[in-house]
Amino acid sequence: AFDIELTEVGQQKIAVIKVVKELLGVSLPEAKDMVEKAPTIVKAGVKGDEAEAFKIKLTDAGAVVTLK
Repeated sequence: AFDIELTEVGQQKIAVIKVVKELLGVSLPEAKDMVEKAPTIVKAGVKGDEAEAFKIKLTDAGAVVTLK
C-alpha cells in the first residue's frame, strides 16, 4: 500500500484543488486546505493501481506527487 503525498501544488492551484476534491470526495474548503498545506499526505494506504491513477490525475493538473 502507498501513501499519496502532494509534494508541490505547481502553478495550476485551482485545477489541483478540483482534482483533490473529486478524487477524495471532500468539500471545496477541505480540498483547498489540503492543497495549501503541501507537502502533505492526501490519502494513505492506497493500493498500487489506485495510487498510480491518483498520481496521474494530480500530475496532469500540474501538481508534483510522491508515492511513499
